[in-house]
Amino acid sequence: MDTKKLRALATAVQLGSFTRAAEVLGYTQSGLTHMMNSLEKDVGFPVLVRCRSGVKLTPAGERIFPLVQEFLASGEALEREIMLVNTDKEETIRVSAYSSIAMHWLPEVIERFRYEHPKVNVDIQMGSVEEVYRWVREDKVDMCFASRQENMNVGMEWTHLRDDPLLAVLPQNYPLAGETTFDVRRFDGQEFLMPSMGFDLDIMRALNRSDVSPQIRTTQVSDSVVISMVGHGLGVTILSELVLKGRQDDVKTLPLSPAAVRELGIVSQPRKELRPLARRFIAAAQEIIATL
Repeated sequence: MDTKKLRALATAVQLGSFTRAAEVLGYTQSGLTHMMNSLEKDVGFPVLVRCRSGVKLTPAGERIFPLVQEFLASGEALEREIMLVNTDKEETIRVSAYSSIAMHWLPEVIERFRYEHPKVNVDIQMGSVEEVYRWVREDKVDMCFASRQENMNVGMEWTHLRDDPLLAVLPQNYPLAGETTFDVRRFDGQEFLMPSMGFDLDIMRALNRSDVSPQIRTTQVSDSVVISMVGHGLGVTILSELVLKGRQDDVKTLPLSPAAVRELGIVSQPRKELRPLARRFIAAAQEIIATL
């Protein structure tokens, strides 16, 4: 049923006049008359009686009019609720990220983005690689800032931001002979502290590529604690340049040989399915992070 016709009917009945109803709705009187004739053709019976004093409902019209009012009220309630939902979502961008990205990249991105969009809130959740990918799939967040994981990225959009070099993290007294890089094969057989939060996926790619098998000791602690453990001679590890930023006082770090990186970017639903505001945030993040 055409909502415009039903709304015009309700207005005509309320005002008791085609002329006044046409003025309120912005139609010509002939246009409104044509609309009511069309409505009566749709329902199969007359709903209005035209008379010198105006218009009124026929008996059949009186029978259906309460349902017409309910229909219109339900439609208006639905439109209001949709508007509220869209308004709330439009003002909040939901982001998940690794702690290193949340610490070193997102504050700058959010600050600059909110300068252009002062009414926008950015809600940040931190999690492991498995968690941030899952939150995107479940629509709990609009996007996640994470490392590229092909097996988790199926059906989602990937926006590359920057390659984050992986570095060997060694105790200060680790014997080095002036090397500027660290041969990955030297990890073979060594006590290796494996960071938690899914970092092992990126690290194992670097180790497996060179067929290296260290004595892996899994951990359930933060990156800062792993760095401290290495500094106290409890083992060696691999972390990324971004994770190590500002945390290298008690350890030695060297680029790996062969070089290895984790690809950092944004994972989201396909771009065409994102809200315009979320698309603008991704574009801004690309531009801003390129300058950091």
